[in-house]
Amino acid sequence: MDHLTTPPAGGRRRVWAWVTLLALIGLFVWLLWPRPPGQQPMGRGFRGGVPGQATPVAVVAAAPGQVDRNLRALGTVTSPASVTIRSRVDGPLLALHFADGQAVQAGDLLAEIDPQPFEIQLAQAEGQQLQHAAQLANARQDLARYEKLFKQDSIARQQLDAARAQVRELEGQARIDQAAVDNARMQLGYTRITAPLDGRLGMRKVDVGNMVHAADADGLVVLTQSRPIDVVFSIPQTALPDLLQARRRVPDLTTQLLAQAGGAVVADGRLLAVDNQIDVATGTVQLKSRFANQDDALFPNQFVQVRLRLGLESGLVLPLRAVQRGAGGEFVYRIGADRKAQRVAVTTGVDDGSQVVIQSGLQAGDQVVLEGTDRLRDGSLVEIVEPAA
Repeated sequence: MDHLTTPPAGGRRRVWAWVTLLALIGLFVWLLWPRPPGQQPMGRGFRGGVPGQATPVAVVAAAPGQVDRNLRALGTVTSPASVTIRSRVDGPLLALHFADGQAVQAGDLLAEIDPQPFEIQLAQAEGQQLQHAAQLANARQDLARYEKLFKQDSIARQQLDAARAQVRELEGQARIDQAAVDNARMQLGYTRITAPLDGRLGMRKVDVGNMVHAADADGLVVLTQSRPIDVVFSIPQTALPDLLQARRRVPDLTTQLLAQAGGAVVADGRLLAVDNQIDVATGTVQLKSRFANQDDALFPNQFVQVRLRLGLESGLVLPLRAVQRGAGGEFVYRIGADRKAQRVAVTTGVDDGSQVVIQSGLQAGDQVVLEGTDRLRDGSLVEIVEPAA
């Protein structure tokens, strides 16, 4: 029949092209569709590997060793001594002999106050002392004459007693005069203000020419000791027994300051003191450690990371990154003789940031996965490779 004709060849090719495209889309959907744990798509390169194909991992053997027992805390740098330099006399400020922020030594001259009024007071006290000293010398001569005359029975005892009383009175006046001279000399010395200790000065609070008073609250400048310097930090009360036990063995425990948590050590010091009571509000106890700070890297009120070393703890040791944490607690992947990974629950002890003590769950010599744990499941077949690979 003429009206029944076959489809053209071009139409058949388009139909087959659409069928092929739909088949490919279906294959990709099937491969990428989420599956329950343990069921993986066929093909290479997918996470978890192909059933029957080994997953490359790096392993490490659990072995006996020692790990540093550390206490970590956030501390505050404090100065052992901070002094507000004040004038002890009133007067105009003549000179300042320091620059803001300058490091000074004990005894260095810091400031001068007008000394003239105090020099006059000293001269007056010394003049009065000379006057009374002359009177005392004359009274002693009179007493010597009266004693000689009394032996000759030429004067009455009353005159001799009066001469002796006069000498004792002038001797007392001599002591008063000496105290007045010493006080005037001390007041004159207060016009030169010196540093009472080694340290670093802050910003000056008064300028040359101003009147300064002994009652000024702000003073002239604040001097802060920075060599050595202290760090105050707190630890939980639950860690106090371990600390006290370690301190009985080593009173000055090593204290390290870190640039950041787990970072490089920037300073080494020694434990100086433990507070005598626990803060009931926080359940912590304060500690203080001292650092030489020869490079002036530590400043008062600076926050630092503190690591207090309590000693060494022995046990079965693993790298800390080999221990995984999940909903059921801590675990590792142990490699058996059949080259399969077995998930094993472990109990950990102290760690130093890189290694950890395994208290239970493993035995010495057990092979534990160090790298490649994210591609493993319980029972996965593994291939042991070097960590660099």
